[in-house]
Amino acid sequence: MSAVTAPSRPAASPAPVGKPLPPINWKAPIGYGVTALVALVLFGLLPASGRTTTFTFATSKDFFQIEPLTVPSKSTAIVLSLIGLALAGVSLWLPRSRRKTGVWLPALFGVVVILAFLTWAVAGKAQPLPITGLLQGSLFLAIPLVFGSLAGVLCERSGIINVAIEGQLLAGAFAAAVIASLTHSAYAGLIAAPIAGALVGLILVYFSVKYLVNQIIVGVVLNVLVVGVTSYLFSTVLKVNAATWNSPPKLPTIEIPLLSQIPVIGPVLFRQTALVYVMYVVVALLQVMVFRSRWGLRLRAVGEHPKAADTVGIKVNRTRVRATMLGGAVAGLGGAFFTVAAGLAFGKEMTGGKGFIALAAMILGRWSPTGALAAALLFGFADNLQVVLGIIGTPIPSQIMLMTPYVVTIFAVAGLVGRVRAPAAEGIPYVK
Repeated sequence: MSAVTAPSRPAASPAPVGKPLPPINWKAPIGYGVTALVALVLFGLLPASGRTTTFTFATSKDFFQIEPLTVPSKSTAIVLSLIGLALAGVSLWLPRSRRKTGVWLPALFGVVVILAFLTWAVAGKAQPLPITGLLQGSLFLAIPLVFGSLAGVLCERSGIINVAIEGQLLAGAFAAAVIASLTHSAYAGLIAAPIAGALVGLILVYFSVKYLVNQIIVGVVLNVLVVGVTSYLFSTVLKVNAATWNSPPKLPTIEIPLLSQIPVIGPVLFRQTALVYVMYVVVALLQVMVFRSRWGLRLRAVGEHPKAADTVGIKVNRTRVRATMLGGAVAGLGGAFFTVAAGLAFGKEMTGGKGFIALAAMILGRWSPTGALAAALLFGFADNLQVVLGIIGTPIPSQIMLMTPYVVTIFAVAGLVGRVRAPAAEGIPYVK
């Protein structure tokens, strides 16, 4: 009788190996902690120029008046710096517990540190710090940066590196000044500005797509070309007959009924020129179009994998031409800020490097319209802060205050961007 063997059991499969967790990024917690400690020492522990600091919030057209706020300088700066240290601890705890750090943390940390700085900088001054005016001016000065960074988003999402934003801003400022002067209409200048910017964008994309020239080199050359052409025309035409060619009218301030009378928010958002309201529409429209539309999907496909986009019938180079011209038009519209929006005559190289700061805002905003808006507002705030503190007076030397916008740009891009990835096909010509 043969022995009955028990059925063999199948070999146990090895336990699945989990995906390794990404390494913890210590750069942000260290940066927050060092910044908060420096703020505690400089603004809280070292002697201040006065005992109290006064902030004002109301304007004469508000629904109701908010009384000025007077706080003790040293104790307020110490409390705010300690809150910053606590937020640095939170930024350390969240990665260790494998939780994502939201946008709220860096935003709140920045507000706390800035308030500590302002409390120290305006301590003991006879003139209080107007918070509403500071924010209103910051939004106004951020206009060219917002439009310039949006132009960069449109171009680079399609795969074209747009270093010519500076030239597009300058061309838009020139066209707006000339057309507004000839027609005596600031709105006519507002229409001419994007046309000039689009022409610069057309030259950029033509050489990049048709002759496969390095896009960065073309952008730099275009910046120099626009500076040279506008400077020559300024010296030979605009300066000779400024009354006819270079006396642009200023865009009027438009107050939205009811909304403009809300304290703080109303003057900042709804008591601006038409260019600011156009900016609201452009940011919202591009955010939806780039990430929520078929056009945006094709645009991003061309910038990420042009060969795959071509295989499904997308015209790669045509898409890049249209996106770059649209981006140039957006940047040109931002150039109108320097003349018709600010009420200034055109001057040589009056953009002052704002196009390159707009590029930094685009990178800091991670190639997103809303992100670019937030980054541009940060740089606009730094630009307006040195103006306001220069008027009120501050213990910081004026030379350092003039450096503030550019220092903030460097530190923001170097310390706050983190790991970002540009569109994969950026700067790479496509040959079918």
